[in-house]
Amino acid sequence: MSGIELRSSAFTDHAPVPRRYALEGENVSPPLAWSGVPDDASELVLLCEDPDAPSGTFVHWVVVGVDPHSGGTDAGQPPPGGTELTNGYGRHGWGGPHPPPGDEAHHYYFHLYALGEPCVLPDSPSAEQVHQAVEKAAIADGTLVGLYHR
Repeated sequence: MSGIELRSSAFTDHAPVPRRYALEGENVSPPLAWSGVPDDASELVLLCEDPDAPSGTFVHWVVVGVDPHSGGTDAGQPPPGGTELTNGYGRHGWGGPHPPPGDEAHHYYFHLYALGEPCVLPDSPSAEQVHQAVEKAAIADGTLVGLYHR
């Protein structure tokens, strides 16, 4: 599978996510930029998950149907053409980091998948459901990891 370069102007890979993007901050989604999406991609799917959550992997953001010709999204905005699904907080769209106080920094994995065919997900998918749905149709992917603790 070819690689997509996924980056943010707000933080670098494996660096702290600024408080502005956290639930207790302004709770806006971070700006993201990407390149290297294959020309034959039919859609992009974005997932942000926290596998360090005490109750199991927590979904912070799922966006399907993202325009494969887009190159990113601004802070507080859904990716172009995308439909935001329900996150682990029970709300549509972004739900910022909010690990338990005193925990070691949690890892927030932003995954961007280029799909050769559209995927179908329930409105409130688990991280596992997203991974299973994109696994068969993914032709490229990229990951950016941010850290956050309280």
